[in-house]
Amino acid sequence: MTVGPTCGHCGQALTEPHPRCEQMLAMEPPRFCTECGRRMKVQVTPRDWAATCVEHGTLLG
Repeated sequence: MTVGPTCGHCGQALTEPHPRCEQMLAMEPPRFCTECGRRMKVQVTPRDWAATCVEHGTLLG
């Protein structure tokens, strides 16, 4: 498991900027938990989205 802040789009460590990932996150929900790097369960509806990490809970968009 990755320790430290991770990218919500690709799940890699944030040791440098991820400009493409930032663009993608502006249009879609995160796929990875930014705290632990785990893959999240993502549910998208016509109005919003929810992304759930088993350790850190749910983000709503």
